[in-house]
Amino acid sequence: MKSNNTLAEIADALRGHESFVVMSHMRPDGDALGCSLAMALCLRQLGKNVTVWNEDGMLEKYRFLPCSDLVVTPPAEKKDFDVAIALDTAVYDRLGSCVQSIGSVKLWINIDHHISNPRYGDLTYIDPAAPATGQILYELIRSENLPLTYEMADHLFVAISTDTGSFQYPSTTARTYEIGAELVKAGVNVGDLSQKCYESHPRRRIELLRELLNQLKFSCDGIVASFSLSLAAVQKVGAQPEDNEGLIDHIRAIEGVLVAVFFEELPGGKVRISMRSKTPRHDVSKLCALFGGGGHKLAAGARTTGDLAAVETKVLQAISDDIQTAGN
Repeated sequence: MKSNNTLAEIADALRGHESFVVMSHMRPDGDALGCSLAMALCLRQLGKNVTVWNEDGMLEKYRFLPCSDLVVTPPAEKKDFDVAIALDTAVYDRLGSCVQSIGSVKLWINIDHHISNPRYGDLTYIDPAAPATGQILYELIRSENLPLTYEMADHLFVAISTDTGSFQYPSTTARTYEIGAELVKAGVNVGDLSQKCYESHPRRRIELLRELLNQLKFSCDGIVASFSLSLAAVQKVGAQPEDNEGLIDHIRAIEGVLVAVFFEELPGGKVRISMRSKTPRHDVSKLCALFGGGGHKLAAGARTTGDLAAVETKVLQAISDDIQTAGN
């Protein structure tokens, strides 16, 4: 596996080209969207032409972010760029339909923090120790004297906060808190952003959570908690894809549970799997890799083909095997 390029090399590429497309993974979270917007505004400050694509566009829950309308779905026709930038995207395929909309491109840049990232692209900077891609992007901006505006500070704070569980996950470091403080000094209103991120859920999200908790299952003597979401249930409560972000944390937080799993039925006979672990002994990145996915040791996901019930049985068996092998 090739080694990282330097942040200086990436900064030189940003300064040395004119047209950019900035992309992040499908079903984006706060880290993906916050980084995309921060990168876009940084490049605009450098006088560059910037387009921001995501297969799902800008999620409703993050529309409070400054300049959120920059994030659009990729067009049907192909467009040419000097540079394509993939942010917070563990594997190339997770860029989804964005890839099909790119015509010619001179250079690919890949910046990410997922340990499963195979380092696709011409210039890569992958730091699995970073709790969020937003932290890497902040270090790039500061170390290479790139522009940092008030709006970008908001984007980076949301990126880091959401991917660290509001600075609570084990991956959070002293440097993460230092960066948070620096972003507050740059103008971030912590109370306002946190309320918009964590205390402004639509009612349908709560209805969805109720639907999920009604069929919560425990296995492996209570070590594993799981729930599944069928397309019929989605239709029943009128849920949007973004509504289930973070719901897995409700069952991960149960005392005695070490592994939490969320199964989501998707159109076309596919199932989305989200896993969370409380201990590195049960590496959910390796478990998800068995089903074509990946991520971090404590948070990972996959998409696989199959019937919802059949996938649930197969995945829970794999987790059970892992627990028996690793012990509690």
